[in-house]
Amino acid sequence: MDATIPPAARQATRAAAAPRAVAAWLFVCCALVFAMIVVGGVTRLTHSGLSITEWQPIVGTLPPLSDIQWQTAFAKYQATPEYQQVNKGMQLDEFKGIFWWEYFHRLLGRLIGIAFLVPLLWFVLRRNVPPGHAGKLATIFVLGGLQGAMGWYMVKSGLVDDPRVSQFRLTAHLGLAFVIFAAMFWIGLSLVFPQSRERVAGEPHSLRRFAYAVGALVFVMVLTGGFVAGIRAGFAYNTFPLMNGAIVPPELFMLEPWWRNFFWNMATVQFDHRLIAWALALIVPALWWKLRSTAGVPSRARVGGHMLLAILAIQVALGIATLLMAVPLPLAAAHQAGAVLLFAAALNVAHALRPSVYDAVGG
Repeated sequence: MDATIPPAARQATRAAAAPRAVAAWLFVCCALVFAMIVVGGVTRLTHSGLSITEWQPIVGTLPPLSDIQWQTAFAKYQATPEYQQVNKGMQLDEFKGIFWWEYFHRLLGRLIGIAFLVPLLWFVLRRNVPPGHAGKLATIFVLGGLQGAMGWYMVKSGLVDDPRVSQFRLTAHLGLAFVIFAAMFWIGLSLVFPQSRERVAGEPHSLRRFAYAVGALVFVMVLTGGFVAGIRAGFAYNTFPLMNGAIVPPELFMLEPWWRNFFWNMATVQFDHRLIAWALALIVPALWWKLRSTAGVPSRARVGGHMLLAILAIQVALGIATLLMAVPLPLAAAHQAGAVLLFAAALNVAHALRPSVYDAVGG
C-alpha cells in the first residue's frame, strides 16, 4: 500500500508529523520534570536530601547492595552535621528510609537526562528536528546538566557546618527546574500550535502583556516559596488570614541590615509569599474576566483562562491548608505540584495570546 504513495508525498507526511512527535516527547519530559519537582519537595520535607554524601553521576546509579555497602554509606552520613546535630542515634533502618527518597530523586534526574538525550539524538539523526529548534533543544540539555550540578552544589552546603542547605542554592535549584520545564513546555506548545506570520487587526497586545506578567508573577511566587522552604518559614505563623493576629507582623524588619529580612527572617519571607498569593488572587480573576470580555481572543486562551482560575483556587486552598496544619507531607507535596500546574496554566494562556490568526468569529 505504501509503495503506491509517491516518495515526495511520503516525505511531506513525515515532515508534517515530525513537529508533533517532537512536541509529544517534550511533553513527556515535562511530566518527568513535574515528577522530579514533587519528589524533590518530598525529599526536602522528609529531610532526606543530605543522606547521600557524594555526587557520583555514573557509579552512584547503583544503590548499596550488601550489608557492608549499607554500613559504609551510613558511616559517611554519620560524619555529617545533620546526623551529629539532628539525627544523633539514628539506626540503619531509619537511615535507609531517608536514603531511598534521595536515591529515587537522583535516579529520576538521571532518567530525565536519558529521556531527553536519546530521543534528541534520534530526531537529529533522522533530521526530524524542526528548523530553528536544534539550538534551543541543545540549550535545554545543557541546562539539565547544570541542574544536576546545582543540585549537588546545594547538597554540599548542608554537609559542612550547618545541617541545612543554603536557601539561596535551594531556590536556585528549584527556579532552574521551573525554567527547564517552561522552555520544554513552551516549545512543545509552539510545535502543536504553530505561530502564523499573519497578524489580525485588533489583536489584544495589552492582554498579551497582562498574561505574560501573570506568568512572571507565578514564577516569582515559586522563588519566594523556595525561600519559605529553605528557612522552614512554613512552620511559623500557622494562622490565616492574619499572621499570629497581625496583618503585618511586627517582626518584619527585626534583622539588621534591613535587606537580610527578605532572605533570613521567617516573618518577612512568609509575608512576601502570602503577599504574592494575594496579588494573584486579585490579578488572575481580572485576567480571566478580560479573556471573557475582550473581542478577538482565541477560544484556546479563554479555555486556558478557566483552567488558570480553577488551578489558582485549588492552589490557594492547598497553601492555606498546608500552613494551618503546619506543613503535613501530603498537603505540602500537593502544594508543590500545584505550583507547577499553575505555572503551566499561566504559560498556556500567554502562549495562546501570541500574534496569530484568531478565530474569525472572535473565539
